[in-house]
Amino acid sequence: MTATNAPTRTTGPGVGLRRFLAERPPRQERCELCAVVVPEDHRHLVDTEKRALVCACGACALLMEQPGAAAGRFRAVPARYLTDPAHHLDDSAWEALQIPVGVAFLFRNAALDRLVAQYPSPAGATESELDPATWADVLAGSRLAELLEPDVEALLLHRTDGRCECHLVPIDICYELVGRMRLLWQGFDGGAEARAALDAFFADVARRARPVGQAVRP
Repeated sequence: MTATNAPTRTTGPGVGLRRFLAERPPRQERCELCAVVVPEDHRHLVDTEKRALVCACGACALLMEQPGAAAGRFRAVPARYLTDPAHHLDDSAWEALQIPVGVAFLFRNAALDRLVAQYPSPAGATESELDPATWADVLAGSRLAELLEPDVEALLLHRTDGRCECHLVPIDICYELVGRMRLLWQGFDGGAEARAALDAFFADVARRARPVGQAVRP
């Protein structure tokens, strides 16, 4: 029997393994409320009961922006990015926060009625054990803290080259940053690849941010 007429082997050593090694198409993400397929750049909701982000299509996100929708369980994450040029954190203020890395974000947990502060680490998002009152004192002069929407927005702090920037951002990008740092982190200080990704991330945040005087409600 010639090679061209050889039967195709469907069993035997290696066949099952090849099935797992074959490249698979990427998994499609779906809205976690209505199950419709969503694009890569899709909206997110905060599930306030489970304290988790969920993917949403545009229609469901708009629905959850309406007062009383789903009894308030799901809150749509806004898309605004703000900065306050008049407010600056100095080295003493940053040292008071006792954050071991140069990045932190905090949000107001409506259920707990307090600020929660977290920072990226090789293990994921790590919660700061600092008294929330200290965070409130440090940020007392910032108009961003007054505009912060509970659960769905965060104040993102970045300390570099002796200065500290603060932006009001959608909370989902903070967890995007946490995931990216966890994936790229190497060694004690994160490594060159993680630092480059961090610089690119904050450059994008700065590009999107508008001065607080131009703020609109989310």
